[in-house]
Amino acid sequence: MAIVANTYTRYSSIGIREELANVIKNISPEDTPFQSNIRSESVSNTYFEFQTDELSAAAANAQLDGDDISTFSAVTPSVRLGNYTQIMRKDFVLADNLEVINSSGRKSEIAYQLAKVGSELKRDVEFNLLSNQGQVAGSTTAARKTRGLPSWLATNVSKGTSGANAASATAARTDGTQRAMTEAMLKTVVQSMWNEGGKPKMVMVGPHVKTVISGFAGIAEQRFNIDSVKPGVIIGAADIYLSDFGSLTIVPNRFQRARDAFVLDPDLCAVATLRPMKQVKLAKTGDAEKRMVLCEVGLKIDQEKGLGLIADLSTS
Repeated sequence: MAIVANTYTRYSSIGIREELANVIKNISPEDTPFQSNIRSESVSNTYFEFQTDELSAAAANAQLDGDDISTFSAVTPSVRLGNYTQIMRKDFVLADNLEVINSSGRKSEIAYQLAKVGSELKRDVEFNLLSNQGQVAGSTTAARKTRGLPSWLATNVSKGTSGANAASATAARTDGTQRAMTEAMLKTVVQSMWNEGGKPKMVMVGPHVKTVISGFAGIAEQRFNIDSVKPGVIIGAADIYLSDFGSLTIVPNRFQRARDAFVLDPDLCAVATLRPMKQVKLAKTGDAEKRMVLCEVGLKIDQEKGLGLIADLSTS
């Protein structure tokens, strides 16, 4: 095919207005399941402390009528624990004229960037609370760090060969040989938590382990009635696992280590907040706006014996 000579087309036209959608699509996920399920507490120091305690084991207890007490049982003191808050921030600098230029997709460049870095900072908090890191006191040359969840867990842990729990509050756990997730591992950890007095409610996993749990024995026995009017539904995922010790919600998390599967009672975990997320307008030194979004938080684990970890899992 051909066009007539000297046909004036859009390829030589000057002044055609651009067509730019007034919506900016952002595919990056913002969901933070760990923060969303645990509570938040305010603290007043960069090092916050708390105490844990537990009852003695149940035992046979039968006494004589009128018996006197000549010896007394030793009192077991509570355990004093602590963690540090960690400063996290995002910042940007924008030329002043961007606030008056007519930009597509936002009325205010500053407001748009503040919302964006706020979401980024929330993701960073999730990542650090779930990182395999011990607490760091910090100094004038080293940043303070909070103790991440993997470092806390020691009692109800299933680990691979050569894997080891953190030796102290300042240490990370030692990764072992990775192995495939199995239902037996989950059952063992859940039972161990229950024996310690825990109430497991949620399993938080990476994407691959989520698909493995969906393939546990029993899922194929599910039945779903198909209404002739509505489309049929194929069930290929497990969102609730009914264990011998209660129902567990299976929650995928993009920001945890994919090799870890946390079995949690969210009531035993908290985000300890020294400074909640806020924006700070920095000193103006020229024809630009400088902003910072900052928070300072740490992880508080009320009682690690009520939590569990299946470590060193295959991720593909």
